[in-house]
Amino acid sequence: MKKTPIVPVTSTPMWESLENFVRTRIQETVQSILEEEMTTMLGRGRSERRCAVDGTSGYRNGFGKSRRLTLSCGTVEVRRPRVRGLEDRFESRVLPLFQRQTREVAALLPELYLHGLSKGDFDLALRGLLGNGAPLSPASIEQLRAKWHVEYEEWTRRSLEDRELVYVWADGIYVRAGLEREKACLLVVIGALSDGTKEVLAVVPGYRESK
Repeated sequence: MKKTPIVPVTSTPMWESLENFVRTRIQETVQSILEEEMTTMLGRGRSERRCAVDGTSGYRNGFGKSRRLTLSCGTVEVRRPRVRGLEDRFESRVLPLFQRQTREVAALLPELYLHGLSKGDFDLALRGLLGNGAPLSPASIEQLRAKWHVEYEEWTRRSLEDRELVYVWADGIYVRAGLEREKACLLVVIGALSDGTKEVLAVVPGYRESK
């Protein structure tokens, strides 16, 4: 009687399931790091009693709601462990409150926007890479744009009294973006400081260098 060979079952992914496998592993890793952070803060693992009288008095209280976190390798869902009985509110250094994307993703979105990717194109261009749940809707991009505008206004109003300027360059840079007949121009002012470093002092939009 001919026996059918038994193929051992392994957890090694196939080419077709590699993306899901990697994202699942990343999700599990992030979740375990959050658990480890809680264990370090309390000084004891899950279901362990406090071993010292003066030890941390807090205790675990389940998990918060699932939250989508977008990384440069995709979007995963994680849950922040909750704790009760602490004098001060616990703030995770791994996953701060209200954070939905890493710094790398946050830096990528404005760079693509400045390179000409419109608000409506973000979802089409990046959904396949960053996955479902990534903050790529036109409303999300508009919120980022409004935030950048506020940051730019604060930057333009900053004080320059503490700078020791020894030289200043001013030049107009013409950009290709836009549908206007006249090419847009950016007036850029760069200052050389007494310690040898250079700093951008101003960036103002216009249409002619003389303006």
